[in-house]
Amino acid sequence: MKHLAIASDHAGYELKNKITAFLLQEGWQVEDMGPNNSESVDYPDFGVKLAEAVAQGKVERGIAICGTGIGMSIVVNRFRGVRGTLCADLYTARLCREHNDSNILILGSRVVGEGLAQEIVHTWLATQFEGGRHQRRLDKINKIQGIIEYKGEV
Repeated sequence: MKHLAIASDHAGYELKNKITAFLLQEGWQVEDMGPNNSESVDYPDFGVKLAEAVAQGKVERGIAICGTGIGMSIVVNRFRGVRGTLCADLYTARLCREHNDSNILILGSRVVGEGLAQEIVHTWLATQFEGGRHQRRLDKINKIQGIIEYKGEV
């Protein structure tokens, strides 16, 4: 079964619920990591939950949503093995998967509308990593993060 996690802050709460409904219709099992209402919260609290789930392999991919997506981007990319990408268009959604093997999609609820957000999510989930020269570049990132042994060169 297709399984992913989703999290937001208060600004992204409504879009998170709409994207969750869309994903369920598409046959995904969705683990909602909060929040459970639109009251003001701190985005790092929910970004950490999501990034830990991806970093620890509890889910293969995740979706993080806040007002602009910038805050969630900063938070999730602090975790080893996480490649969170902020997307506001279909081209970026496709290339971040093909070239960067993005495992967390980040959306700004005040930047993209519901229809475009659904198209971005669909494109991001449907696109496969190309490997090849892109794998070599990911290996360099993994060295920086200490996932692959670092020997003084990137």
